[in-house]
Order: sequence, then structure tokens, then C-alpha cells
Amino acid sequence: MYFQSLNELLHMDGHGAFVWTAYIITIAVIAVILVAPLRRQRGFLRQLAGELRRQQGDASSPGDN
Repeated sequence: MYFQSLNELLHMDGHGAFVWTAYIITIAVIAVILVAPLRRQRGFLRQLAGELRRQQGDASSPGDN
């Protein structure tokens, strides 16, 4: 193993802060890339369902009079 202890792994000869920050930023960006389309799709489906309910409500209104 390259690192003799967990402490050495975290510090990486003084470069650990940069390396771990890069990993964290990368993971955060990937998470946003994966989650954003799912949230957008859920919002679109909610909007579409609302529009369909409104259209069905408008279609039944003239027959009720």
C-alpha cells in the first residue's frame, strides 16, 4: 500500500486538501447532473397533470349549466 496510515492518506504530503476538495466538488457536480433532470421531469409531470385537470374541468363546465 502506498500510504502507511490513514493520516498519510488524508494529508497526501501536503496535497490532501486540494485532492479531497477536488473529489468533493466532482461528486457534487455529478450528483447535480444526475438529480436535476429527475427534478425537472417531476415538475413537468406535475404541471402537465394540473393542465389536464384544468382542461377536464373546463370540458365538464358547459354541460353542467
